[in-house]
Amino acid sequence: MLIRPATQQDAAAIWSILEPVIRAGETYALARDMSRQDALAYWMAPDRETFVAVENDRILGTYYLRANQQGGGGHVANCGYMTAGAAVGRGIGRLMGEDSLKRAKAQGFRAVQFNFVVSTNRRAIALWKSLGFAIVGQLPKAFHHPALGDVDALVMFKML
Repeated sequence: MLIRPATQQDAAAIWSILEPVIRAGETYALARDMSRQDALAYWMAPDRETFVAVENDRILGTYYLRANQQGGGGHVANCGYMTAGAAVGRGIGRLMGEDSLKRAKAQGFRAVQFNFVVSTNRRAIALWKSLGFAIVGQLPKAFHHPALGDVDALVMFKML
């Protein structure tokens, strides 16, 4: 598995990963009817580095790395991750998580914070805990899940 910086030529493959996750509306606080253009502009915005996980010339996952805040909070990174539906359960999320932690540390970040992990996203929570993240906050009923109604969102944090 190769993890490399994304290019504009990867946009179609990235969209094919983003679209079903956005449309499902179960794990990201993004509009379920978000356009391709808006989704790619968000995921590949100038304030972040975007990466893709590639196996046999096929993009199976993507993540971004950015500063969580500016100024006095600029030493804390933030990331977002998505895996292609057909590749879920193959450890790609773990590989991207490990890669992002190494890159964040190499770039001088001293911690990583996930601002809004939907509490029903048990796979993600288990993964982040296994990589050393702690739940440092709980936002009651902060996310409207399309099937479950209002559920909590978690803030997760790890020092590097």
